[in-house]
Amino acid sequence: MEQQNQSGQPEQAKPVETPIPQLSNDDKNLGMLCHLLGLFTSFLGPLVLWLIKKDTMPYVDYHGKESLNFQITIAIAYIIGGVTALICIGYIVILAAWLGNIIFSIIACIAASKGEYYKYPVCLRLVK
Repeated sequence: MEQQNQSGQPEQAKPVETPIPQLSNDDKNLGMLCHLLGLFTSFLGPLVLWLIKKDTMPYVDYHGKESLNFQITIAIAYIIGGVTALICIGYIVILAAWLGNIIFSIIACIAASKGEYYKYPVCLRLVK
């Protein structure tokens, strides 16, 4: 039997709200650290942090993979730049990779600290 409100009309069922899991500060800080370590240690820092936390923290798992993939892409760009430095275009490739690493890593750090899932625009997806 339906319940009626004051005007005599049947009440509509209210939708059940499922709570969205909130990220802890540890999740956000470690996600940010994945990208920050990439600036200073190339792919080694994100790799170590991702291997340690991937099973216990899904947020860090996501950002660790993103940072690791991006840093591997940057390392490949540095290698290509080094090889092509003999014809002078390699210096431009190295400079572009260096600037892209700084800019995109800082953007990713800020996004991770806000609890957002950041995806690098130019990145080989090697680690899935």
